[in-house]
Amino acid sequence: MKKSISMLILGLTMLILVSAGCCGVGGVSDAEVMDALLRVYLRFRQEEIARPASDDPTPVVFVVEPGETAGDIALRLKRSGLINDAELFRLLARSYKADSKLEAGRYELRANMSMEEIIEALQHGRLEEIAVTIPEGWRAEQIAEMLVEEVGIDGGKFLALVQNGVFDYEFLQDRPPEAGLEGFLFPDTYLFPVQPTALDIIERMLDNFDQRFTAEMRQAAVEREMTIRQVVTLASIVEREAVVAEERPIIAGVFLNRLEKGMNLEACPTVQYALGFQEDTGQWWKTPVTLEEFAQVNSPYNTYLHRGLPPGPICNPGFASIQAVLEPVESDYLYFLAKGDGSHAFAKTFEEHLQNRQRYQR
Repeated sequence: MKKSISMLILGLTMLILVSAGCCGVGGVSDAEVMDALLRVYLRFRQEEIARPASDDPTPVVFVVEPGETAGDIALRLKRSGLINDAELFRLLARSYKADSKLEAGRYELRANMSMEEIIEALQHGRLEEIAVTIPEGWRAEQIAEMLVEEVGIDGGKFLALVQNGVFDYEFLQDRPPEAGLEGFLFPDTYLFPVQPTALDIIERMLDNFDQRFTAEMRQAAVEREMTIRQVVTLASIVEREAVVAEERPIIAGVFLNRLEKGMNLEACPTVQYALGFQEDTGQWWKTPVTLEEFAQVNSPYNTYLHRGLPPGPICNPGFASIQAVLEPVESDYLYFLAKGDGSHAFAKTFEEHLQNRQRYQR
C-alpha cells in the first residue's frame, strides 16, 4: 500500500515538474508547489533513504569529475554499489538544494552510509589533494619524472605499467602487444591524493582520454579511415611541430596530404623521439638535430627513412592537436618550414619550399 502511494506521489511530482509554469496559483510560485510535493514524496521514501546500500564498512574512494551533474553522480554511485536508487538520490539532493553544491574532487564513502550521509560527505568531505598539471607534448618518461617530484610515486613502476600494464579500454584494443600507453596519458590538470599509486594516476589519465575523445571524434576518425591509434600518433607529431595554435590544423593537413601521396612525413620530432635522452644536455628532445642524424638514426620512428606513420605516438598530445587531425585545414600544402619565431612558412611545391629556406634559414 505504501509503495503504491509512493508511486502515486512520484507521478504527481513528475507531472508538476513537467508542467512547470502552468500551476502557480494564489500567490504560490511553481517552485514552491514543486518543492512541497517533492518533500511529501521523499517522506514516503524515508525508509529507503535511511537504509544503506549494504552493511559493508570498507572505505571507497569516489571521484566527482568537473562538470558532472547530480544525475551523473547518482548513476555512478549506484554502479559503485554505494546507493540502491539513483533517481531517489537525485531527488533527495535536489530537495536539500545540494545538487549544485556537489563539488569536483575525491571523497571517501562507504556502502553502509545512508543517502543523506553520502550527500553530506559530497559537500564537505573532500580528501586532501595535490593539483598536478601534465603539459601537452611530453613523453611518458618526462611525466614520470614530474610525478616523482610532485606526488612521490615510484617512477620505475609508473613506466613499467605504461609499457606493460594491461588496461581494458576500447581505444586500446588495436594496441600492438609490444606497444605502451604513450599518446594516451591525457595532458590535463589533475587532482591527485597526497599519496597516489602509479596505477591510480594512469587510470585517471586513461579515463580522461576516454571521456575527451568523444563519440563524434571516433566517428570522424572512421570517416577518415583512421584508427584512434593512428589519429593519436599523427596528433603527437603535430603537437611537437606546432608552436602557434592556429597552425595546428594546417600542419595536420600537410601531413595528411603527404600520407595520401605516399611521401615520407620527414618530421623532425620523430627523429628526436628516436634519439631519446641526451646525457650531455639533460634533454629528452635533442635540439638541434643535424642533417646527418636525419639520415643515420636507424629507427622505425625516423620518418625521414620510413614512409607512413611511425609505429606509435611520440608524445602525449593535447585535445587541440587531436582535433586538428580530425578537422584539418584542407589545402595543397606539402611542405612547411620554421621561420624562427614559432610560426611556419607553408609551400605547395618543393621549389617554393627551397625559396622559403633561402628566405628564413640564411
